[in-house]
Amino acid sequence: METLRDILDAAARGVFPPADGGATVVPQVSDRDAGVLAFTAHAVVFTDEDPRWVHDTLAPVDCDALAAPMNPRFLTALLERTGRTAETIDAMLVGAPLPGEPPLALTEITDGDHPRIVYARGRRDDVRAWTAEGGVLVMGRGIAGRPEVSVEVAQDVRHRGLGRQLVTAARHLVTEPLWAQVAPGNARSMRAFLAAGYVPVGAEALLLRAPRN
Repeated sequence: METLRDILDAAARGVFPPADGGATVVPQVSDRDAGVLAFTAHAVVFTDEDPRWVHDTLAPVDCDALAAPMNPRFLTALLERTGRTAETIDAMLVGAPLPGEPPLALTEITDGDHPRIVYARGRRDDVRAWTAEGGVLVMGRGIAGRPEVSVEVAQDVRHRGLGRQLVTAARHLVTEPLWAQVAPGNARSMRAFLAAGYVPVGAEALLLRAPRN
């Protein structure tokens, strides 16, 4: 059986699920991560719920069948079924590793209580973070153990290309494809990743575990 990681690894190579209008349901890799990935004319739902429930819930969604897995009605039903929460639908981008040292001076953060590290641990494993003058680069293993990157640029140094430099530097720190999730409305971030050579491959809706009281 093809796993979620198999699907992601293939997509990173430019090999996508068949554009047949269908939806593939695969098990979660961990309790933390569930959600929906949308590729061209095919969706992947990763959940431990019954696949029959997924398909039965998708069928009556009142929209183009290709859009049903990302339709708010289906996502709401999935959230209610799983007791999870969600923040947004992100664009999925991936960048190939680059050889050599990062073309930017980075200092690794050794303080495990740093706010960016604490935040990232809620979504990723093996989190590491680095600072550059005016910016923070965070990496870890997220969905299905894939390497993921995020950055933060200080307000007073924006519009100088630091975001692009940071996400480029990140590609020098990995030996396998590096993934990023970017909200489509965040045009500044999207432009930075595209300028750094990341390629859009689809969209994702990540379902988060509800906070424990």
